Amino acid sequence: QVQLVESGGGLVQPGGSLTLSCATTGTRFRLSAMGWYRQVPGKERELVAIISVRNERVTNYADSVKGRFTISMNSAKNTMYLQMNNLKPEDTSVYYCLARMLGDRDFWGEGTQVTVSS
Repeated sequence: QVQLVESGGGLVQPGGSLTLSCATTGTRFRLSAMGWYRQVPGKERELVAIISVRNERVTNYADSVKGRFTISMNSAKNTMYLQMNNLKPEDTSVYYCLARMLGDRDFWGEGTQVTVSS
């Protein structure tokens, strides 16, 4: 019954900003962590950012996005966000929402396209 739906992707110019959202259902009292991953077709999916649900101060970012991206969540709305600033062409990818349950079972959204181009 766990469902993850990403939104907020689109086309943006280099240096611009986007905010991605991941709305979740079926996760009450069962989340361990949530995160954002990205994947270019034909390449391995890579971590962008991850946040502990139990302690939101515990986060991890890919070196390539540190200082530019911020992960956050609104537990009351069951929604996670990724604020992306100073976007670069190399950020172009499909971005996926991850929900990790207690017991380490993972659920994935279908992805949202982010394209950074002039």
